[in-house]
Amino acid sequence: GGEGGGADAPAADAGPDAEDTAPGPAAEPDAAPAPAAEPDAAPAARPRRRWARVLRWTAGSLAVALLGTAGAGYLYIRHLNSNLTKEELNLGSKPPLPRATPDAQGRTPLNILLLGSDSRGSEANAELGGARDNADRPGLADTQMLIHVSADREHISALSIPRDTRVTIPECTDPKDGTVYPETERTINTSIQHGGPGCTVATWEELTGIPIDHFMLVEFAGAVSLADAVGGVPVCVTDNVYDKDSKLRLEAGVTEVKGEQALQWLRTRHGFEDGSDIGRTKAQQMYFTAMAARLQEGTKLTDPVQLMDLAEAATDALTVSPGLGSVNRLYDLGEDIREVPSEAMTMVTMPWLPDPLRPQAHVIPDTGRAERIFSAIRNDVALDDPEGLREAEEAEAARAAAEAPDPAPAGEIAVAVRAGTSQPDTGRAAEIAGALYGLGFTAAYADDTRVTQDVTTLGYPEGDPQQLADARSVADALGLPDSALRATAGITVPVLTIGADWREGTAYAAPEAPDSPDSPGDGEREAGGDAPEDILREDEAVTGKDEDACMTVNPGYIW
Repeated sequence: GGEGGGADAPAADAGPDAEDTAPGPAAEPDAAPAPAAEPDAAPAARPRRRWARVLRWTAGSLAVALLGTAGAGYLYIRHLNSNLTKEELNLGSKPPLPRATPDAQGRTPLNILLLGSDSRGSEANAELGGARDNADRPGLADTQMLIHVSADREHISALSIPRDTRVTIPECTDPKDGTVYPETERTINTSIQHGGPGCTVATWEELTGIPIDHFMLVEFAGAVSLADAVGGVPVCVTDNVYDKDSKLRLEAGVTEVKGEQALQWLRTRHGFEDGSDIGRTKAQQMYFTAMAARLQEGTKLTDPVQLMDLAEAATDALTVSPGLGSVNRLYDLGEDIREVPSEAMTMVTMPWLPDPLRPQAHVIPDTGRAERIFSAIRNDVALDDPEGLREAEEAEAARAAAEAPDPAPAGEIAVAVRAGTSQPDTGRAAEIAGALYGLGFTAAYADDTRVTQDVTTLGYPEGDPQQLADARSVADALGLPDSALRATAGITVPVLTIGADWREGTAYAAPEAPDSPDSPGDGEREAGGDAPEDILREDEAVTGKDEDACMTVNPGYIW
C-alpha cells in the first residue's frame, strides 16, 4: 500500500480557475525548484531523522517535482490536474468534526490521512496484486497514517493504526450509488469498502476525535510506478527472507527494489518480525523513508525528463479529497510541510491490545494510552513534549469535568440489558440486570432483543449529555472502559449489550496488554505511574535514528 491524506484547509481556498493555473513561482520557466531543505539549516550536532523524509516526499518532494514541471506550460499543468482522481472527504452520516480553532496568530493545525489500498479493480492492480477472483471487491485500506502538522509549523506528529484494528465503522453513504452502509464493528481496513476513502476518514474521526482536513490514497499500480520513477528504493533485511504469500525473496543486507518487487515489500507481513501487521507497518514506513531519501539525493529533481516521469507517476497514482484536487493545492501543502524542522517530528503506532474475540488475528486500541495520543494531537501538542502533554491533559480533563452534567441517582437510571447472539442463552441479560439492581440501578431490566454483536457496548441516546453522564455512571459501576460507550440514534435509555468478550461474571474484565521485551511489566507501570513521557514505548515509535536500520526477519521465513 501507499500513503495519502484529506479536507479543505485555508491554503486550498483558491478561485474557480485555481486548478488550471500554474503555481506562482513556476511562472518563470528557468527557475530551479527550491531545495527540499537547506543543508545547514539544523545544528550539526543533531542527527537528521531519515524517516521524517517520508512526510517531505508525500507532499513536499512531490510538490517540488510538480513545481518543476509547471514551467513546461499551462496545458501540462491542466494535464497533471486531470491525472488526479478526486473523491468526497467524509461519507459519514454524522456531521464532520469542527475544524481546529486558529491560534492567536490565526494559524491552524493541519491533519492529513495517508492511505494505501490493495484494490484489484484495474487490470494493472489485478496483475500486481494477484487474486483475480477478488477483482470485483472494493480494496482494503491496508496502510493508514495520520500526519498532524502543528499550527505554528514547528512540529509534526505522525500516527499509524494497524490495518487489523477492530473499530466502530460509522454509518456511511456511497455517493456514487446511494448505498447506505450501517454502523458496524469491523477491522479498520474494511472501512474503505463502505463507499470509499471518505468512510475511512469518518472512521478515524469517530475513533480519535481528530478532525481530518485531507486524504491521499495510492493503490498497487501507483506504488510500483512511483518506485520505478525514483529509480528504485533501497531496503534492508537482517537475514535472507522468503514470504510465499507476498513472493518477496531477498538476501540479507540492502537491496534496491523497484517494480513488482517494491510491491512485494509493501505487502509482506509474515516475513517480518513476528509476522504481524505491526511489522508490516514498520516496513512500509522504512520504505517511504528510503524513497524520500532517494528523492532528496537530487537526481530526480534536476533531470527534466525524469522529473516529468515522476510528476506523471505521482499525479496518476493519487486519489485525493477535493481540497487537494490540483497541482496548486498539492504545492501549497508541500510548502506548509516543508517549513517543519526535520528534528521536530515524531512517528508512532497507536498503542494496542490483542482483540479478545480473535487475539491471534486482530487488535483493539489500548484505550487509555491511545486516547492520550489522540488528545495530544487534538490539542496540537508535540508527542515528544512531556510538559506540554501534561498541561494539555490536565486542561482537557478540567474542561470535560466542567462541561459534563452530574449523573442522575443510580435508582433513576433505566438501563436495558441485552445479550449478544454470541451468548449461550438469554439468561445472561437477566444476570447482568440483576447485578445492576444490586449496585443500586433498580430501574435496570433485561431486554429479550437478541443482537448480532460480539463486542460489549453501552449505547446512550445520541446528542444527550445527561444520558452520556448516566451511561458513564453505569460503565463505572460495571468496570466497562470508555471505549464501550456508543452514541446511538433511536434509543431513549442506555442500552447495555453483552458481547462474547464478557461471557461470565458480573464485572467486566478488560484484556491485559502483553509486555514488550523492552517495556516494564504491569506492576512496574503501576508503581511508576503513567507520566506523559511514558505514553510511547520503544515498540510503538518509529524514529529512524539508525541510518542503517534493517527489518528483522521472522525466523520461520529465513532461507
